[in-house]
Amino acid sequence: MKILIADDHPVVRRGLKQIVAEIPGVAVIDEATNGWEVLAKVRTNEYDVVLLDISMPGKDGIDVLTQLKSEKSRLHVLVLSMHPEKQFAVRALRAGASGYLTKDSAPNDLVTAIQKVASGGKYVSPSLAEELVSTVQKTEKLPHECLSNREYQVMCLFALGKTVTEMAGELSLSVKTISTYRSRILEKMGMKNNAELIHYAVTNRLID
Repeated sequence: MKILIADDHPVVRRGLKQIVAEIPGVAVIDEATNGWEVLAKVRTNEYDVVLLDISMPGKDGIDVLTQLKSEKSRLHVLVLSMHPEKQFAVRALRAGASGYLTKDSAPNDLVTAIQKVASGGKYVSPSLAEELVSTVQKTEKLPHECLSNREYQVMCLFALGKTVTEMAGELSLSVKTISTYRSRILEKMGMKNNAELIHYAVTNRLID
């Protein structure tokens, strides 16, 4: 089994490598630190599973996932993120991920998830399975479901109380770009200010 670990934090990559190395049958473990590097490596090498973080510098993780699946539809991608399932799991699965796991999951869960997606299956936690059922049963789109992946990410950061400057640093974007996203988000969602965004996110349980 050949696995590519994509995460911009060296400590996280080291920890993941130690866990993955203990899985029977793993022959190659490669690394990538940002979205562009992920795409470049997948285009030149063959992998069975890509462990993909959503929040990496440069190209948005969901956009990377979408591009990976468009170029190599049979590639198994397991999203491993610090974001709660409620925030990004459904979007990741819709974009083609084979599974979604939060970084606070137990190592055994990660091993199980990798083995399952490598064999062609899907991996979701019991709580995520319930969320998927409720999502399928919805007949109307909520306002936040009309946002692009990057807009949604920025909205969640605003809802968590992050400043424009903090978001610019975290997402490797300019302050002006973040401000532009904010304007688009407010317009699309029919809101006037950050307070309304925070109230909406809390009411709809998009943040903890």
